[in-house]
Amino acid sequence: MNKKILIVDDEKEIVDLLEVYLKNDGYEVYKCYNGANAMKCIENSEIDLAILDIMMPDIDGFRLCQKIREKFYFPIIMLTAKIEDSDKIMGLTIGADDYITKPFNPLEVVARVKTQLRRYQNYNNPNLIQPEEKEEYDIRGLLINRVSHKCYLFGKEIALTPLEFSILWYLCEHQGKVVASEELFESVWKEKYFRNSNNTVMSHIGRLREKLNEPSKNPKFIKTVWGVGYEIE
Repeated sequence: MNKKILIVDDEKEIVDLLEVYLKNDGYEVYKCYNGANAMKCIENSEIDLAILDIMMPDIDGFRLCQKIREKFYFPIIMLTAKIEDSDKIMGLTIGADDYITKPFNPLEVVARVKTQLRRYQNYNNPNLIQPEEKEEYDIRGLLINRVSHKCYLFGKEIALTPLEFSILWYLCEHQGKVVASEELFESVWKEKYFRNSNNTVMSHIGRLREKLNEPSKNPKFIKTVWGVGYEIE
């Protein structure tokens, strides 16, 4: 079955352009021009990935992303004309998985879509786990299972996006070792690390800590090793 991609942007020309490229690659495309219609579409269709513009007249992309993350965990790519790092960090902090700045190459958008869908599929497919690989970690009340793709904190399930799950799993795999930000980024995102990639890592670590009810000054699980990276002791 073809993957369903939702495009939300009030600029019809951009939506139509992306639709052409995505359909040429075999995707089924849903188009919305405002946030309200987008939420109706998501509620009534099994969307596999959403591309959200930030600047929209009714519900901006940030708010729409937050509303989606209240119930759904498919990948979200933010699309915007803004180039400030603060806007990118905001999008990643509230649950977006990737961020593309206008003007863009449509082929790059298709490539990003493929990457996010592949990551989502890999971490929700127990058949991809090799028999010799560890399937579960239980660290002082934090339980994470790679087969069920579920995470529990003191018995209560914590809802994680595929990217958040990947980060936490990688840190648990390397428990007791400091994982450099560059290593974490290239291992989880599968992309080359650049200077601003550290902001991406920091944003997702911050969101993970919020979900784990971690105090900022003395976190119990994910420790920051300043100038190096992160560690689960």
